[in-house]
Amino acid sequence: MPTKKRRIVRKRARKIPVQLKVALAVVLLVLLSPFYYGYILKFASATWFWIRHPNEDRNYRTYESFNIKIPKQYKVHGIDVSYYQGRIDWQKVKQMEDDGVRVSFAFIKATEGLLIVDPYFQRNWREAPKAGIKVGAYHFFRPKSAGLWQANFFLQTITVEKGDLPPVVDVEKLDGVSPSAMRKQLNAFLIQVEEKAKVKPIIYTGLKFYQDHLKGYYDGYPFWVAHYHQPKLKLAEGSWKFWQHSDRARINGINHVVDFNVFNGDSTKLAQLLIK
Repeated sequence: MPTKKRRIVRKRARKIPVQLKVALAVVLLVLLSPFYYGYILKFASATWFWIRHPNEDRNYRTYESFNIKIPKQYKVHGIDVSYYQGRIDWQKVKQMEDDGVRVSFAFIKATEGLLIVDPYFQRNWREAPKAGIKVGAYHFFRPKSAGLWQANFFLQTITVEKGDLPPVVDVEKLDGVSPSAMRKQLNAFLIQVEEKAKVKPIIYTGLKFYQDHLKGYYDGYPFWVAHYHQPKLKLAEGSWKFWQHSDRARINGINHVVDFNVFNGDSTKLAQLLIK
């Protein structure tokens, strides 16, 4: 039968040191932490992605949820919509996220030429901001019609408010007129909108149209340029604000494919561009 002294020794031998207890507690906290599992899941997801896409450019990678490739060096993303996308569930749009990519802004078609108002404009203009998405309205420009009249029609349809993106003129066709005639009417549109809205409008166009007809004429204006399915926009970094890089994105809450864009800057730069 063990002596009292031996029993005391055995009891002391079974005692766990304080340092070990602390270490075990730390390990348990890490293992039970949601951040730990988030890190592991993110690592596993990234590994599985590169197994499936072994030769893909890391800076221009496929985002499965959006079903498109997205240039990775940009942090602020957005879409542009018109009647073509139908009735949009903007809450679902806002909630969608894939590896840090989410929709932060939306350009919404308002008018075209002298007579056409997009049938979904008012609803989109009302519902997108409710979901927390920054919005800007755009007008599809028709060079055959008077630029001043088009500007007035556009301004009568939209409401320019603090916190919105500047209004946009979408010019991508000559419609049978000369480049100089197109620019004359575009100048009239821009001057009128800037005078009434107290902000320089954004000019949207395609890369080739910009290079052929606009480059060098509107250097003081922010540009939004379409150039699809390329890892890089082939323009000087300081010459553009937005890049429409895809016309095939799939977005939760939208039943048709949609254009996808990046902003050339961070969220602070985007905030500086908003109407004050």
